[in-house]
Amino acid sequence: MTVTVPYELGREDEAFKVEHRGIDYIPDQDRWATPRDLFGMWAGASVQFEYLVYGAVLMTFGFTFGQAVFLILVGNVSYFLLGLCSLQGPNAGTTAFMINRASFGPNGSRLIAFFNWMTQVGFEAEGLILVVFGGLALASKAGYHPGTPLKVVLIVAAACAQTVLPFLGYATVVKVLRIMAVPFVALYVVLAILTLGKANPGSIHHGANWQAMMGGLAFTITLTGLGWVESGNDFSRYLSPGASRPAIVGWIFAGAAVPQTLLMLLGAAVATYVQIDSKDPFNSFPHAFSGWFLVPFFVVVIIQLFAINSMDLYSSGVTLQALGLPIKRWNAVLIDTVIGGGITAYAVFSAGFSNLLNDFVAAVIAWIAPWMAIFLVDWFLRGRRYVPRELQRTDRGSLYWRSGGIHWRAVVAQAMGTVASVVAFDQAFYVGPFARIFGGGGADFSVFTGILVGGLTYLVLAAATVRREAARQDEYLLDST
Repeated sequence: MTVTVPYELGREDEAFKVEHRGIDYIPDQDRWATPRDLFGMWAGASVQFEYLVYGAVLMTFGFTFGQAVFLILVGNVSYFLLGLCSLQGPNAGTTAFMINRASFGPNGSRLIAFFNWMTQVGFEAEGLILVVFGGLALASKAGYHPGTPLKVVLIVAAACAQTVLPFLGYATVVKVLRIMAVPFVALYVVLAILTLGKANPGSIHHGANWQAMMGGLAFTITLTGLGWVESGNDFSRYLSPGASRPAIVGWIFAGAAVPQTLLMLLGAAVATYVQIDSKDPFNSFPHAFSGWFLVPFFVVVIIQLFAINSMDLYSSGVTLQALGLPIKRWNAVLIDTVIGGGITAYAVFSAGFSNLLNDFVAAVIAWIAPWMAIFLVDWFLRGRRYVPRELQRTDRGSLYWRSGGIHWRAVVAQAMGTVASVVAFDQAFYVGPFARIFGGGGADFSVFTGILVGGLTYLVLAAATVRREAARQDEYLLDST
């Protein structure tokens, strides 16, 4: 069996040069990254304003500060899931939704890749919305009334500016995020000091019931570790196949969970003495600290949001390639920028930020919870390894072809897991029958039902088939050499 894999031997991904690789296999000699590099990248992506906002928005659910602290601490444990979903890239040498072909088949994976692409574009738009709000806040501070022309200019300028890092590629993203982490940490230390004297943890005395706590937990889990699991392997594929798995999980957790937990706690603390504007969170934060700190804070926050969006744009670009579109990775970045800019315009001119965020979280849960479970179960069933060259194939002779390029058992498990998530929703726009059993009130079990039903269904339907494939992997590995 002869397979042609589209990569150029000896070409290395270098910082501040356009990365030419997309979803193609990365040969061992070009695997320059280490688990510690993942720490720097995730830390740089995590010390940023979005998580401050998430903590503040969480308090708008009616929780006491103690309840919010509990939800933030428990929810951020989900970064272990991101660590687990980053362990496949070093072996497979490709992106998450190329690896996904093993569980869903080359053609079946396209549908899931489409869901992921929409999710990534949604996260990009969320970051852009906050950038535009920050620019409007700065304009107001300067005495300029932010009308429609300024909003349009900010949307276009922000959409263009955010393309730079993902356009250049992986090495640039990793290096810049690592460098930016230090000044951002210093900024938030100052903010924490300014907040300590004003925070009023006892401002809410009664808090919310257990049903609302379940909704808050679903919100927190999805916007922390679970919301990144589909991207993990896009950033771990430059690690050596022999990289330590515990080190990968540990460095990712340290780089992402620790700073995000601290920032969400800080955001919740701010919400104990400042009324959070759900339509434009930036309107709330000028009241949280002294005026002298406002301008430097917003300037750094805007730069920071561009940095986090670079990761979403990078992942959405390679996911668009995994859909089968014959485009280069950097072409995909430009396409996604245009679409994300359009969503941002809609949100800025018509929708409230918190409402948009809650609806988006629900849509993400519906597909990503069962998908993650199927992806991990499949990986364990096949002995935690793949045949990298077979992942690059889309012909009938490939190991992962199945029936018409679709692994129907995985599709059925995904569908059942998605249904299980939806019936357990308790959202403003829909309360599922499972949630109604518990009297509504925010009792959203969608994350947990999606994971359990999706994973268990796949285990029951596909265990025997996948184990047979796993037994054939050594044969394919020998043949490919």
